[in-house]
Amino acid sequence: MNTTTQPPRAAAAVAAIRRGIEVHPVTCAIGAELRNVSLAEASRDAGLAADIRALLVQHRVLFFRGQELTRAEHVAFARHFGELEDHPVAGSDPDHPGLVRIYKSPDTPQDRYENSWHTDATWREKPPFGCVLRCVECPPVGGDTMWANMVLAYEKLPEHIKQQIAGLRARHSIEASFGAAMPLEKRLALKAQFPDAEHPVVRTHPDTGEKVLFVNGFTTHFTNFHTAANVRYGQDYTQGSSALLQYLISQAAIPEYQVRWRWQPGDIAMWDNRSTQHYAVMDYPPSHRKMERAGIVGEATY
Repeated sequence: MNTTTQPPRAAAAVAAIRRGIEVHPVTCAIGAELRNVSLAEASRDAGLAADIRALLVQHRVLFFRGQELTRAEHVAFARHFGELEDHPVAGSDPDHPGLVRIYKSPDTPQDRYENSWHTDATWREKPPFGCVLRCVECPPVGGDTMWANMVLAYEKLPEHIKQQIAGLRARHSIEASFGAAMPLEKRLALKAQFPDAEHPVVRTHPDTGEKVLFVNGFTTHFTNFHTAANVRYGQDYTQGSSALLQYLISQAAIPEYQVRWRWQPGDIAMWDNRSTQHYAVMDYPPSHRKMERAGIVGEATY
């Protein structure tokens, strides 16, 4: 646990009041809308960015309506929190490396598929710290994004499940997700570039010390389940481990852990990728949906 990077919640609230930032929780479980704050200004003000970071750790996802932000300011704001990373499959803006363009069009039906519940890029050895997502164009109806609080998801697990998963680790794969639709040679080349990562099933949040349920749509299997404590016969492994994994992954879909955001052009969402999952709802054909995301390099899990 890092005891110096983040101020306590009380200090974050005091800093927000001092700056005149209005903090409006969106649900009881996760998410807050920040008003009376300019991210264009924050892109040039490290102190303001630090105060926003403290609020992010507290609320896990922050929303900002009607931000007038250039791509350069978008990138500069995100870089206050760490270096940016490109995505090996999604396209980036050629003039702003690290600014990934997530453009969905009715003219490209093969791109209509959005996602499952997931934490970004857990197939990396060091999954992202977080992301800053800007709405460029959105449907008049639909196209919302949902986030889930995976600290709360862990807290609410039955005690016997917590005991069972305490020491488990799991694999996360880009090959089995983004690579699945690729031709064989291209898929294998992607896996060679990004070998499957292994993370604890229960991660410790590096800033708060909270326990986080850390399996998602990129997770393929447990790596250390097949032990005498867990497996009596083959059925315990071939069915039992997969059933447990699917049960854990399904926790993100519980509404009481979620917040849902209806986008407007100029909106920005920023989330702590270490303690959340999210889901982009694909309910808007035949409309366009254009988003731009800056992903921030994270740290190793433990």
